[in-house]
Amino acid sequence: MSAGSRRARLKDVHELASGMPHVTVVHGSGGNPVYQVGQKSFVFFRNPRPDAVDPETGERYPDVIVFWVPSESDKQALVQDDGSPFFTTPHFNGHPSVLVRASRIGELTLRELTEVVQDAWLSRASTARAAAWLRARGEQ
Repeated sequence: MSAGSRRARLKDVHELASGMPHVTVVHGSGGNPVYQVGQKSFVFFRNPRPDAVDPETGERYPDVIVFWVPSESDKQALVQDDGSPFFTTPHFNGHPSVLVRASRIGELTLRELTEVVQDAWLSRASTARAAAWLRARGEQ
């Protein structure tokens, strides 16, 4: 099994997000990490909120992670697949982001998670920073 095809782990989210260029980490009101580029969040760990609850118990999910996405079509591609761990809530209607529970991150491969984090960063980085990163990778 190649490293990219192994199951993703929660620590991978932190390593991938903090490993992108020009990233700072701030902490939300609950001490939750918020990864930013140019003072714009691209991955953050939410505090439990009333819009994301267990449908059987009504308990708020304590482990929701928000990832920015490049477009509404990217968002829909992730949340409309019934097998995907990604979801959204009415609170995020019209917002370019998807949600995933940390407890389900292992349903993704490391390669899939890497793509989601990189796309999140690219969607929030300045045009110059994004272009420089893509050029350095030979993608532009």
